[in-house]
Amino acid sequence: MKTSRRARRMQRHYGRMHRAGGLNLVSLMDIFTILVFFLMVNSSDVKVMKNTADVPLPKSTAQQQAVENLTLQIVGGAILVEGREVAQIDSIAEADARIGGLSEELAYRRQKWQEVPEQGLEVTIMAGKDTDYRLLRKVMQTCVDEEFRQVRLAVEPEVSSG
Repeated sequence: MKTSRRARRMQRHYGRMHRAGGLNLVSLMDIFTILVFFLMVNSSDVKVMKNTADVPLPKSTAQQQAVENLTLQIVGGAILVEGREVAQIDSIAEADARIGGLSEELAYRRQKWQEVPEQGLEVTIMAGKDTDYRLLRKVMQTCVDEEFRQVRLAVEPEVSSG
């Protein structure tokens, strides 16, 4: 038996309306592309140094942003360069002007440079606020002796309430 034109039209309409919906990937890709560009542009302003909970940095009102360079940490009883232990604080003698393991590591890292700039290489020291000043002075002197003359001390920004 033949179906009427009206019945065929209703079947087509019913089939079209009850079909599983499709996903438009073009607009989804556009949204993710815009999101990626947005994150790339806005992530370049933020400078955050990796800090461990073991180093409670002193608070300061420093205005300069952090710069990525060689990081030296004084944590517990050890001195770390880029996370690698180079010296034990207990083994540093009072009479020594330089720290042996630190000096060797800095000399190794300095050799990777073709030419040392006139103002010296950069290093950032992360030391806790309770670090002995004599130890800190020895660390800084060792850095300067190995031509890492641009010494920066990492601090935590002081939050102003105003």
